[in-house]
Order: sequence, then C-alpha cells, then structure tokens
Amino acid sequence: MNGFENLTVVVSGGSSGIGAACADAFAERGANIAVLDLNASENHWSTTCDVADDHQVRQAVAAAAERFGGIDVLVNNAGIGAVGTVEENSDKQWIRVLDVNLLGMVRLARACLPHLRESASPAIVNTSSIAASAGLVKRALYSASKGAVHSLTLAMAADHVSEGIRVNCVAPGTVDTPWVARLLDQAEDAEAERAKLEARQPTGRLVSAEEVANAVVYLADPVNKAITGTSIAVDGGMSGLRLVR
Repeated sequence: MNGFENLTVVVSGGSSGIGAACADAFAERGANIAVLDLNASENHWSTTCDVADDHQVRQAVAAAAERFGGIDVLVNNAGIGAVGTVEENSDKQWIRVLDVNLLGMVRLARACLPHLRESASPAIVNTSSIAASAGLVKRALYSASKGAVHSLTLAMAADHVSEGIRVNCVAPGTVDTPWVARLLDQAEDAEAERAKLEARQPTGRLVSAEEVANAVVYLADPVNKAITGTSIAVDGGMSGLRLVR
C-alpha cells in the first residue's frame, strides 16, 4: 500500500488519537497531509477547524486545497464522546454530539466533494464505531451518532459511486486513545475500569490507533477500486465473536 505519492489526504481530528495515527500512516506512504483540528498537529501541516462551524470547515478545506493543489482523500474522523442512557443526556448534549459526529462529517464531505471530483483517486473514509451495531451500556447518544455515520456512509457511497468517489467507514472497538484515557481518569478505580474494557474485547486488549489507521489506509488505497459502501470492523472480534471464558 504505497500508492499515495503526490496525493493529498485531509484528516479531521488529526492532531491526536486515531486521526494522528491516520495522518502518520498516510504520510509514511508518501501522501501530503492536511490536518483539520481544533488543535495544531505536531507533525503535519494543519489548520484550525471546528467541524460544527460550516464557515470554518469551508475555509479550512479551501486552505488545504490551495496549499497542496487539490484534495484526493478525506478521512472524516473528528468526533466527541458521550456517556449516559436516554434519560441522562440532555437535549443540549444530543444536539451537540450529533452536530459534531454526524453533521461535522456532512460539512466536510460537502466542502471536499468539488475537489474530490477533480481527483483521479478520490475516496472518503468515515470513522464509525462498534457502537453503531452493538448495544453498549450508557452509550445511547454516542451509539445513535455512530449508527447514523454508518447509514450516511452507505448513502454517500450510493450517491457518488457513479462519479468514481468511493465512500467507506471503519468501525473501531475500544481504542487506546487520549479520549479513553480521560474517561478512565474520571472513574473511581481507573485500573478496574480499564480491565473491564479489555475484558469486553475478545482479544483481551484495547485496539491500537495504528491498527485502525491501517484499515483506513486500506480503504482509501487507490488499488482497491472495487471497495465502496463497506464497513471494516477493527474491534478485536467484539462485533462477531461470543467467547465462553
């Protein structure tokens, strides 16, 4: 998978976690990297972008396209978490999470599509989650947002397949990222909570950000022209395996 020379990859939420791993993985394969994030990237060209602000999104995408002469791949990764049942999250929280996790991807895709149409190797990869297909405790809002991302991916793939623009998504399990670390820090017993998360994975460990990034690169690789409308689970078997321990 080295076919990204001279291609430009836009990564939202690319300054940390899965996004940063994606940016590094594409860069290692020769791509130009444009990180769109609230925080600057330490390793790649970046510009400030709040995906909940359409004006900022359009400005950031235009800046990336001008800097590198176009856009070939969009990694729609920016997102925020939420913990709670349907009783525990307020309307304000629901609106905020959906605005970032779902509409943020819509805004970025909408701004990038004119540039992708000019590319010979256009692709979009959205970050969904195991929460889109598995019922997880106290993840009602987050699950709803990621379920919508999965459905959006399929609809976008259908809409743009005739233009040669491939749209896929990854569905990670629990990934060892700064966001998960912050959740654990809020627990009364961080070590016990981490052990629970690890036990939930059939592999007995959390997924690494690099493992998710490898799947994103695979889906975006120009050699995989027949792959569109697909979701790849990078979850340590969580979605399909039922182990008796």
